[in-house]
Amino acid sequence: MNRYFGDRDFYRRVLKVMLPIIIQQGITNFVGLLDNIMVGQVGTEQMSGVAITNQLLFIFQLAIFGSLSGAGIFCAQYYGKGDTKTLQSVFRYKVISTALITIFALGIFRVFQTPLIQLFLTDTGSSGDLKATLTYGKSYMNIMLVGIVPFAAAQLYTSTMRETGETNLPMRAGILAVLLNMVLNYILIFGHLGFTRMGVSGAALATTISRFAELGIILFYAKVRRARFPYFTGVYKTLRVPKELAKQITIKGMPLLFNELMWSLGTTFIVQCYSTRGLSAVAAYNISSTVSNFFAMVVLAMGTAISILVGQELGAGEFERARDTNRKMIVFGGWLCILASVLLAVAAPFFPRIYNTTDEVRDLARRLLWLDAL
Repeated sequence: MNRYFGDRDFYRRVLKVMLPIIIQQGITNFVGLLDNIMVGQVGTEQMSGVAITNQLLFIFQLAIFGSLSGAGIFCAQYYGKGDTKTLQSVFRYKVISTALITIFALGIFRVFQTPLIQLFLTDTGSSGDLKATLTYGKSYMNIMLVGIVPFAAAQLYTSTMRETGETNLPMRAGILAVLLNMVLNYILIFGHLGFTRMGVSGAALATTISRFAELGIILFYAKVRRARFPYFTGVYKTLRVPKELAKQITIKGMPLLFNELMWSLGTTFIVQCYSTRGLSAVAAYNISSTVSNFFAMVVLAMGTAISILVGQELGAGEFERARDTNRKMIVFGGWLCILASVLLAVAAPFFPRIYNTTDEVRDLARRLLWLDAL
């Protein structure tokens, strides 16, 4: 029992790292769920256009996550060693890799925007207005592309803060951003408080504004609380990264980047396969993925907590303690997976009823949610 289960202090330490991440992701996913429901109230074509665009942007988001995760291993270790100078070099590596991925993604989405969206539009005779769905998807993407730069920059800073033990600040910034997103969605999608009814364009604009707000909050606190984040001071005086360090990060980080990229591409291909059955399948998958992501946040937070706690212990040279922590957190994570799957299975029949769509879409979404739970 002692080998696989920790004592009270162990779980208190784990939850201290996990809870701020769960709260931030929980509010983000809850607002994402509300956004999805709000767009779903406008119509199936609008919801499908947004779902297709978000699935394409999902590949970029996970590429950023994978790139930062690889370098993050070194951030946690050098923070555990107290080596601020090398930590700054790792951060510069993050800046360069994030910038390259963002520039590449912007080019792909700008040049191949229409054919990428059309991959998910199949004429089945009774699947809805494909031309309208393409129009909604393009208008949503054009605005969302403005927000991928602040999204990438915010992930760059918040990941580094978490890896050095600061989880509360990213949580607070995320909470304020998603609350702003929720309010702006209500105003811009439906045209309240004297604003023009913008539909899917309003949803994209609200998300983009909230991402700039989140980045602004993070940069402001990083500047004000210099003593807490000494590695940010003077970090941009040069972008030079020692060759040997860059090689180590690339070798260790490339499998993580490749894993996230291939997984996101895999899920995107699955959506494309569903789309050959018409817009009803796209809409149903959009509902199921949005709801299941809400339940998966606990497991994702556990993954982040493992990388932070184990990484810091490895950096401090406490190898046996790191192995012990890793083993116990994997067991803890397994039980959390079981709990999340049971809750998702129970909730599956109820969430699709909230959406303003057809009975066919609701029934398919319910069955997809049961598969997600399994």
